[in-house]
Amino acid sequence: MAYIYEEPSRTFSEFLLVPGYSGTDSTPANVSLRCPLVKFRRGEEAAIHMNIPLTSAIMQAVSDDKMAVALAKEGGVSFIYGSQTIEEEAAMIARAKSYKAGFVTSDSNAAPTDTLNDILALKEKTEHSTVAVTSDGTPHGKLLGIITSRDYRVSRMSGDEQVTSFMTPIEKLITAPANTSLHDANDIIWDNKLNALPIIADDGRLLYIVFRKDYDSHKENPLELLDEHKKYIVGAGVNTRDYKERIPALISAGADVLCIDSSEGYSEWQKLVLDWVRETYGDAVKIGAGNVVDAEGFRFLADCGADFVKVGIGGGSICITREQKGIGRGQATAVIEVARARDEYFEETGVYVPICSDGGIVHDYHFTLALAMGADFLMLGRYFARFDEAPNSRVSVGGSYMKEYWGEGSARARNWQRYDLGGAGKLTFEEGVDSYVPYAGSMKDNLALTLGKVRSTMCNCGALTVPELQKKARLTLVSSTSIVEGGAHDVVLKENTLK
Repeated sequence: MAYIYEEPSRTFSEFLLVPGYSGTDSTPANVSLRCPLVKFRRGEEAAIHMNIPLTSAIMQAVSDDKMAVALAKEGGVSFIYGSQTIEEEAAMIARAKSYKAGFVTSDSNAAPTDTLNDILALKEKTEHSTVAVTSDGTPHGKLLGIITSRDYRVSRMSGDEQVTSFMTPIEKLITAPANTSLHDANDIIWDNKLNALPIIADDGRLLYIVFRKDYDSHKENPLELLDEHKKYIVGAGVNTRDYKERIPALISAGADVLCIDSSEGYSEWQKLVLDWVRETYGDAVKIGAGNVVDAEGFRFLADCGADFVKVGIGGGSICITREQKGIGRGQATAVIEVARARDEYFEETGVYVPICSDGGIVHDYHFTLALAMGADFLMLGRYFARFDEAPNSRVSVGGSYMKEYWGEGSARARNWQRYDLGGAGKLTFEEGVDSYVPYAGSMKDNLALTLGKVRSTMCNCGALTVPELQKKARLTLVSSTSIVEGGAHDVVLKENTLK
């Protein structure tokens, strides 16, 4: 008969942290969330660290070049989704690596043959009112003019008018040359009372747009994650099918770290990828693997040369793998066992292989629990999908704003490579759903609140670093009645009396 674990499979919500001694220095301002992203040997430093222990999931609805820049500004790493063509993923990486703070590549562009109806449709899609009219309708074509909401009145126009008839032409625009600094660009904006300043190459091509509204956001981010060339660190997802073509293209585009995107990592498919990377690049290319849920799976991937290992199967909010296949494990139990295996592996080999908790995060306090249980960093999908920086669409549902969120195993994503077991190149059944998540606005403010809670909780445990938290933290299982006790109870909430 099958081997049966004696202990049940547990989730984060079944645990609480027990407070520890807090000294006078235990204040959130003193807490460091710095963590290793890739493996290192005893006595050495990891080649890549993060300043916050967060990565964004390798998902179409979560991680593109915009998210990569936004998260790197905060100190984390985004893994751009791989369920697209090699050329498209490489282009996203190149855009993120070439990003200059304050200089925005236009994502709302029109060709001279487009009409007002095209502009209105584009505005609804991008939610941006400034549209660049270029010779070929691309972000870097020759600039012909700019369109803002002040250039047209829908009620007085038919919609068939070509953009050249109502745009503000280049001759009437104030522009700046390619060598303009951000400081000078902002001076031009303020001196001329502009909302946007196009940055133009010598041959007339549009390079960037500097926006007045972004002025305050250009202040230095103290935790931003940069490489040795002062460019943002960017991650990318790869699969076990076209890796021999995809990986060289992503590395050439500037990817700093890769991750094999798979629902189940304890397989020969991942070994083949890791073997090829080491034979081709040695240790120069950093690549994580996964996902696994036990010590055996971790040790397999660590021995294969993974730079980090992702933990979690079936715990994502849009994942139905457990429901469909009966495969998986409670995220808390998985993280605890794999963390022990990581520590044992470090003692035996002197190589520390970081682990990433992927899935199962519902509440902000789960972040701290996952770190205390041994995770070096987390990978989040639903959390980041709620924000403006995610590439998914914002829609109104029942009078409330939502953002679309779908799993890579859903029919919408059609990411069969992630669930590939060597069969036909298609999804035979769904392992993810298509859904909505409540819209939450900008990432920066929300992330600051979440990490504020993490730092405060660490102080309650008397810990100022993640390794110190893992050493000092004490966890207790909770009963169903203590979960009820933990929320508001035995009172009538004021909001209920107003209904």
